[in-house]
Amino acid sequence: MMKKNGKRLLTAGLLLALAVSLTACGGNNAAADAGARPVRIATKPMTEQYILGEMLGLLIEQAGYEVEITKGVGGGTSNIHPAMESGSFDLYPEYTSSGWVMVLDHPAGEIADDEMFAQLRKEYQEKFDMDWLGLYGFNNTYTVAVRGDTAKQYNLQNTSDLAAAAGSLTFGGNPDYIERADGFGALCDTYGLQFQNVMDIDIGLKYQALAGGEIDVTNAYTTDAQLANPETDLVTLADDKHLQVNYFCSTVVRRQALEEFPGLEEALMQMDGLLSEKEMASLNYQVEVEGVDEQKAARDFLIGKGLLEG
Repeated sequence: MMKKNGKRLLTAGLLLALAVSLTACGGNNAAADAGARPVRIATKPMTEQYILGEMLGLLIEQAGYEVEITKGVGGGTSNIHPAMESGSFDLYPEYTSSGWVMVLDHPAGEIADDEMFAQLRKEYQEKFDMDWLGLYGFNNTYTVAVRGDTAKQYNLQNTSDLAAAAGSLTFGGNPDYIERADGFGALCDTYGLQFQNVMDIDIGLKYQALAGGEIDVTNAYTTDAQLANPETDLVTLADDKHLQVNYFCSTVVRRQALEEFPGLEEALMQMDGLLSEKEMASLNYQVEVEGVDEQKAARDFLIGKGLLEG
């Protein structure tokens, strides 16, 4: 009888020790608390998104979770959003006007940016059980770029300054920008621009043509890699008549994932206000032109900001 009781006590003791051990492990491992699956991140097929996806992944890993990144989802928003709804992805970097127009089907530019962000959050929560967390700080939208010597010669700071100089300048842009309704035509109508010449130039060659003097003005995105090229002196002009809608970047995340992974929201909010247009362009340049791996570029940037240890 005593021997039998002794076995029972030993078994009970082992079970208690195992339970304490498992509890201790779970308390120090967020991934164990949330289950074995990784946090699933999607990105669109562009350098900027690859870098941002790596930043998000590094910050989430630091919070104790495994990460799975699906890079370059074809179709971008059109395919990522339905996959978010189905639960295939947990989060991705998105741009405010993309969500406003492509997902919610609202007209572009109908409300102010701060109102848009509040409304985006409200409608995504109500319709999709998703949220927008933080604004990274940069705006990837259309801008107008000129050489530094051209800006100095004609005293160009704002796009409206071009009106007095356009008759002496050549505009060169990629064909889709020149042809689209909200592109070159809208730019000229809004700012009263009549250029001396207008040239169709392949998107991959326009910065070379601009630096070489073949053209004087071109369309650009505010975070284009070539705007950070130290070998070229390029200036972007302010959109002082607010023609372009804004594409501020943020994280769209499933609210179920925020509940499933404690601390995920805090990790994602470290991206809030982190990046300027100049910094994003510089990161794009490192990856696209200098050949730096996107994860290394992301890691080094986060270390520089004090968010990761070196």
